[in-house]
Amino acid sequence: MDKIAKLNRRPKARSGSADSTDAGARPSRAEAEDAVRTLIRWAGDNPAREGLAGTPARVVRAYEEWFSGNFEDPQEYLRRTFEEVAGYDEIVLLRDIRFESHCEHHIAPIIGRVHIGYLPRDRVVGISKLVRLVDVYAKRLQVQEKMTAEIAKCLNIVLKPFGVGVVVEATHECMTTRGAHRPEVSMVTSCMLGSFRTRAETRNEFLSTINLKGVARRNNGD
Repeated sequence: MDKIAKLNRRPKARSGSADSTDAGARPSRAEAEDAVRTLIRWAGDNPAREGLAGTPARVVRAYEEWFSGNFEDPQEYLRRTFEEVAGYDEIVLLRDIRFESHCEHHIAPIIGRVHIGYLPRDRVVGISKLVRLVDVYAKRLQVQEKMTAEIAKCLNIVLKPFGVGVVVEATHECMTTRGAHRPEVSMVTSCMLGSFRTRAETRNEFLSTINLKGVARRNNGD
């Protein structure tokens, strides 16, 4: 309930995006539900019929959940760090973080996994906070390339590690259920910063650990 109440406030300019802008006053819930009724009529159906009467309210509640990242600051999740790591200086990696997002071109689902690695300088962050970081960016209208870069840059700015690597693998329903209709296609994007970009051995260790190189070899028939 606290999150729902939070979402009903006027949105602040969101953090972590270079092109964030204030779109003005947020429409009321009633206006949002009327917009859904308009789309239902546009689709050729009757929003007043029994099966659709409650749909506008349900869609608006779903939007509150799907796009809650617009009202959260991703950097806040990374503020609390830990310095007592007994001199640990190897890669910290969290893989297979499942996410659900929506394409900003068609508002169609993007579903996939994020792999995050970083080489700590003198502090680490709780692993659940990396999941939260992914959630904040995923719960916005996105393109995968942008989301990949946003996650990496946020982690790099707040933790200031020696390097960061982020790989995202996802399927896009804007292509699997419409348009090209290619359900077997997935998209892979990556962002490497610091030592992950400049040192091949660091980058290869990261990619090998998430098994991306193994996938590539299998796809090439090796």
